[in-house]
Amino acid sequence: MIEDPDKRDRERVPMARQLEGAVMVFQPMTVADISHTGAQIETPFPLQLDSLHDFRLSLGERSVVVKGRIAHCQVGELQDEAGVSYRSGIEFVEPSDPVRFAIAEFVDTLRAARRVHVIDAEVAEDER
Repeated sequence: MIEDPDKRDRERVPMARQLEGAVMVFQPMTVADISHTGAQIETPFPLQLDSLHDFRLSLGERSVVVKGRIAHCQVGELQDEAGVSYRSGIEFVEPSDPVRFAIAEFVDTLRAARRVHVIDAEVAEDER
């Protein structure tokens, strides 16, 4: 049986005037620092102050998506080949309990690793 490629469950209605929208696309970013409630990121494009975005964060072996509000955005560095980078502060907005737990566990693990200072050394015997 050959199916008609124009067959749809519902009829499409032509627009009398132009209807506009937006598409969300994940773009690469670098996380400069992170806390339980937000992060500072670097992007090759500016983010509008107070805008809301979904951020995909790779937290070690876990990956989460969290909504964030842009608290500030400024020019970060001028790079010869890459152009301009922008630094933005994001505030996490109402993360779900599993996302909040994953972020907190990741941040706490990073913080604990920074506190451990193992020095590998040897003591030489005094040859007097």
